[in-house]
Amino acid sequence: MFDYRAFATRKLAAIGPRYLPFADVATDDVPLSRLLRLSLFQVTVGMALVLLIGTLNRVMIVELQVPATLVACMLALPLVFAPFRTLIGYKSDTHVSALGLRRVPYIWKGTLCQFGGFAVMPFALLVLSGYGDAVDAPRWIGYCSAGLAFLMVGAGVHIVQTVGLALATDLVAEDDQAKVVGLMYVMLLLGMVVSALVFGALLENYSPGRLIQVIQGCAVVTALLNLTAMWKQEARCRDRAKAMKIARHVDFSQAWRTLLGGQGMMRLLVLIGLGTFGFAMADVLLEPYGGQALGLSVADTTKLTALFATGTLLGFGLASRVLGNGGSPALLAMVATIIGVPGFAAIILSSLGGGIALFLAGTLATGFGAGLFGHATLTATMRAAPKDRIGLALGAWGAVQATAAGIGIALAGIVRDVVVGFQGQAGNTVETPYIVVFMIEILFLIAAALIVIPLVRRNAVTSVAAPYTATTTGVETS
Repeated sequence: MFDYRAFATRKLAAIGPRYLPFADVATDDVPLSRLLRLSLFQVTVGMALVLLIGTLNRVMIVELQVPATLVACMLALPLVFAPFRTLIGYKSDTHVSALGLRRVPYIWKGTLCQFGGFAVMPFALLVLSGYGDAVDAPRWIGYCSAGLAFLMVGAGVHIVQTVGLALATDLVAEDDQAKVVGLMYVMLLLGMVVSALVFGALLENYSPGRLIQVIQGCAVVTALLNLTAMWKQEARCRDRAKAMKIARHVDFSQAWRTLLGGQGMMRLLVLIGLGTFGFAMADVLLEPYGGQALGLSVADTTKLTALFATGTLLGFGLASRVLGNGGSPALLAMVATIIGVPGFAAIILSSLGGGIALFLAGTLATGFGAGLFGHATLTATMRAAPKDRIGLALGAWGAVQATAAGIGIALAGIVRDVVVGFQGQAGNTVETPYIVVFMIEILFLIAAALIVIPLVRRNAVTSVAAPYTATTTGVETS
């Protein structure tokens, strides 16, 4: 009898390394199927990001009339945990448990935070919308409970993503750690695309009750996927004495100083902050901008997240090919920031007569630039870190990126509301507050492009000097 399952498995395994970036990291000991199952934690992270940034912010600002400043601050609440991503990764490196597991307990704690936040969120939206019996409830209760829900989901996302990436690097050889992290981020983007399309289809006929059902379903799916991702992934260390020895001999402060002491590391972290800030400010305003300035529906603006994630995925794929062929991550990061400038310019012009097509093109271009920038800076950080501090480098990259994104999101809402406050006096149109924010993003991307120039020059000098050094060494030794 023909085995269709085995045939399909062979075909998927053959297609994966060819079309899925970083899929060549799979080995006989760690097959691609195991890595893809582990990457389900990134799918839940992408699902949470789409729901919070791609759907709820538009609903709260446009449909529920919540001030954009308040919504932006709620979305930025996870910023409280962002600087601790490095410490979380370090703790999972040295954690000692009775079961002999280091990473899985932290992933489980993060999953509980995600589930708890999604469990609280529907009741907050009931109060804010005045839906059903919640019509007489004070709105401050809705604000506080919504803030708590955003905080819990954000904290869970930070914990799950940081420790999940560390677990992924544990499974592969040192030379393949950058590839497996890249594969995890590709799956994050795919999860965002699929989630945005699913949420858009479910919310085609929007109602507060339907949105609550979507959030509740998201909570259940998150728990199931994270449990599936963790199942039999981490090997248990039954030697408690050995685990205690590892915990005693790892010094976090010394490791952190060593990482920052690397050549160009501080400039690289500043670059990550500026570029991420420039790309991230639009996250909280892109959907409301489409709804108010261009008249798009909730379903249409939710699908914008899928378009942005598609662009990011394309950027990630191109970056993997360029860097895999020996390209300079610093040069690629500069190109990414330059691409973002006309992308945001197209978004601005779309409401000034350019139309929806130009808006979609600008969204795709900014997503593409964000993908190039993210992968380039991630690779640069891992290359600049000591070989035994890859996990710490991942934490530093994630902490700076998440902190810059949180600040950018919060300031975007504040700037938008400040401009709206002067709108009556200045006679501005509905798109003006958003245009101001997009202009600020362009300025930050230009600043990022300027600050990366010394890193590009340094890499160029190194690449030119390397062949000469090798030749000279060969003559002397001969």
